[in-house]
Amino acid sequence: MKQFLTALILLGALSFSIAGEAQQSQDFGEYVVHYNALNTNLIPPQVAQGYGIQRSSSRALLNVTVLKKVMGSPGTPVAATVTATATNLTGQTREIEIRRANDPEGANYYLGEFPVHNLETYRFDIKVTIEGQSDPLVVKFEQQFYTE
Repeated sequence: MKQFLTALILLGALSFSIAGEAQQSQDFGEYVVHYNALNTNLIPPQVAQGYGIQRSSSRALLNVTVLKKVMGSPGTPVAATVTATATNLTGQTREIEIRRANDPEGANYYLGEFPVHNLETYRFDIKVTIEGQSDPLVVKFEQQFYTE
């Protein structure tokens, strides 16, 4: 299943490249927050089924991963509380319900689904609070979605 989720993250990275978004992670010193958002119809059916994701061109998935930096490795997954909102250009704000998906190999993915319309642009505000810490790490980004 980890290979499928890795493919999902890479697919998200590709969608950022296509949309002209350059940044997919944000460095916070000791931690790095990786994030992407993509239409759920781009997720392979077996991955979507395994993680309970509804595939549709009019739904999107927000995917957040938090890693603690460890020299000589890609990082160690850390437990966190993740909250997210998405605001469209008309000012309508949507709370995105985030759920934790654990990979058998120890990775933690924070996933949230939400509806989208063609050419709709969302401004995302993600707050990541690492277990045992009080100040959240804040990530903000903007993305336009295509459903047709």
